[in-house]
Parts: sequence; structure tokens; C-alpha cells
Amino acid sequence: MGTKRVNARLPEKLVTQADAAAAATHKDRTEVIVEALRQYLTDKESDEEFREAIVELYLDGEIEFEQLAAVIGQQDAEAVRSSKQLIDRGEDIIDDLADL
Repeated sequence: MGTKRVNARLPEKLVTQADAAAAATHKDRTEVIVEALRQYLTDKESDEEFREAIVELYLDGEIEFEQLAAVIGQQDAEAVRSSKQLIDRGEDIIDDLADL
């Protein structure tokens, strides 16, 4: 898996805690932060409200399909995409009928 440099501002106390955890586990700060973020996202993935919010972002066009699939899984994302396509087609039909 590739990496991407990200700049973020963190509270000083959190950085101090991350550095202490890194020293205690013989890891670097980045590894500690990546593990913490991974755990947070894993926890959120099982949160139904979070999953619904991610689906809503996709349906509203605010995130791409790849982002949706990364959070809810490929199979569920495919189902959401199919549903969205049906909804979009239905809206097109309604618009066409309204023009008659």
C-alpha cells in the first residue's frame, strides 16, 4: 500500500502521548498515529449511523464510489451504486413525464 504525506495540527498533549507510546513500543510517531487512526476507522465502520452518513455523502455526490467502497465494503457499495442508478433513472422518467 502506498503512502501519502499529510500535514495536520494536533494538540501538544496528544503529540506528547503519541511520542511516549512510540518510545514504549519501539515504533515511530507515524506508526502510532496510523494505528490509532486505523482503529478509530475500524470502530466507526461498525457504527450504523456512520455508515448511513457515508452512503448519504455518496448519494449526494460529495464522495466518490471508491471512498464509499473503502468504508462500507465493495459488495455493499455496489448495491448502493445500483440503487442510486435506479433512483436517478426514476427521476429522469419523472422529469420526462412532467415535460409532456
